[in-house]
Amino acid sequence: MAPKDYYGLLAISASASVDEIKKAFRQQIARYHPDKVQHLGDEFQKMAADRATELTEAYRVLSHDVLRAEYDRAVGEPGRFPLSAEAAPPAGSSAPTSTGQAAPPPESSPSPPPPSSTSAQFTEERARRDEFVRTATMSRLRRALKEVGGGYDESKVSGFDIACVPTRKLFARNPNPRLLGRFISRLDREAVADAWKEAARWGVPDGEEVCVLLMGTSLASAGELAGEIADQRRKQPRKGGKLTLIPVDARVWDAHMPFDAPAIAKTLMARLKTGA
Repeated sequence: MAPKDYYGLLAISASASVDEIKKAFRQQIARYHPDKVQHLGDEFQKMAADRATELTEAYRVLSHDVLRAEYDRAVGEPGRFPLSAEAAPPAGSSAPTSTGQAAPPPESSPSPPPPSSTSAQFTEERARRDEFVRTATMSRLRRALKEVGGGYDESKVSGFDIACVPTRKLFARNPNPRLLGRFISRLDREAVADAWKEAARWGVPDGEEVCVLLMGTSLASAGELAGEIADQRRKQPRKGGKLTLIPVDARVWDAHMPFDAPAIAKTLMARLKTGA
């Protein structure tokens, strides 16, 4: 087996400084804290605990000069794993030589690049992480939607992780919009354009509204996202209802909320952000 992609786990480059490694570790580990997943099932809590263990090991190795040098060499040698915890010297010390003397720090040399994004190992790691975050994100969204009410029945729409239609009332129309949710790791212009196109295929009848919650853990600039949304709105046919797309940072539930967003979307985002 190939060594785990510790750089990929922490989402950093092979040339990252110790401070960058520490910052990345804190950001990643916070997402899998027990308090963040306690409302999920046992299976996902175990997945979160396993991922937290992997992140901790990645930080332990990459934040130690000697272990990091050993790991970088191991990455370039298929079949080798980085040093185990038992073989690791205490933090801040150098590995002993055969004479018992502390070995000098390794000479400065360019670190080999992390595994290519096209490699099976990297792809598998990224897919596992994205799938866990997707499942946890949608689970939290469903719970929040149930808590704020609004009267929805869940449906299925190709290209989206969640689709909800207002529950029909006997003597009155439910004024809430239809809701669509999609998780994507990188939220940029292309992601906005694709989600808009897929939502439009669902159809936006006259007098009705479709609200798309496009959620991600890596977002382009607010200006780029706003520009693409404005472009899509200009292209929207005059006939038909209204389509609203809201980019959401799923790490902290910050939303780029348009001023004319439906009230249910604002209530839902406030609930997700505060947890109350």
